[in-house]
Amino acid sequence: MSTAGQRLEPPPTFGLRITPWAALGSRRAGRLIERNIVVYRRGWPLLVSGFFEPLFYLLSIGVGLNKLVGGIDVHGQLVTYTAFVAPGLLASSAMNGALFDATFGVFFKLRIERTYDAVLATPLTPGDVALGELTWSMMRGALYSGAFLVVMALLGYVVTPWAILCYPGAMLISFGFAGIGMAGTTYMRSWQDFDLISLALLPLFLFSATFYPITVYPGWLQLVVRLTPLYQGVALLRGLDFGFFTWSLLAHAVYLVAMGVVGLAVTGRRFAVLLLP
Repeated sequence: MSTAGQRLEPPPTFGLRITPWAALGSRRAGRLIERNIVVYRRGWPLLVSGFFEPLFYLLSIGVGLNKLVGGIDVHGQLVTYTAFVAPGLLASSAMNGALFDATFGVFFKLRIERTYDAVLATPLTPGDVALGELTWSMMRGALYSGAFLVVMALLGYVVTPWAILCYPGAMLISFGFAGIGMAGTTYMRSWQDFDLISLALLPLFLFSATFYPITVYPGWLQLVVRLTPLYQGVALLRGLDFGFFTWSLLAHAVYLVAMGVVGLAVTGRRFAVLLLP
């Protein structure tokens, strides 16, 4: 029996052999989510701040560039430029929402505040922590995506009723980027390492076929873009929004799921290595 102030040792199977799958059926990860909700109770402006960047992009394009560019042909269907860009910005919103907590939030708790050291003094395991943080990051992505999709509908940028499927599609994007973002963060040692994230996100955002059809790129660049993670989300949401259901949408979804699963597995193992004695 443990006493107050004494560290609760995890079962031996949660050592270096930890896998996040052990936490999938556990409610313990929910305790970490409850903790995050309490912390953000007074900091809600910070929670919603990242939603406005893609929103401002959407509004500025609708007011200005939309009239200059004219219509865009998508699989034989002529749509306005803003309607073409909107699903891509929705994908960016889902990515931004998930990445903020999966990178900055996890790094602060892991390296600065040492929150996880205290968390692992409870019955929670590294797998629980990884699953809880991934779920929390997805919740932020869900908040951004849902609000952005509502704005799209109110402004008339939803092309077909199938756009309702963009919301679960956005959740896949959040899942993928949250998993891979957490995994990368566990290897960071200082705030300067976040320059690498910014260096990766800018070209990822600009060269994801969000603002232009992928056919405008040279052949070699098209291949590179098709392999990038954000393009998978943009193509998935654009296909769902326009009602173009092809097997390629399944491939995009599998790509994003694989990102999240691999990232979750790596994060669970890294937490075990970094935090367990």
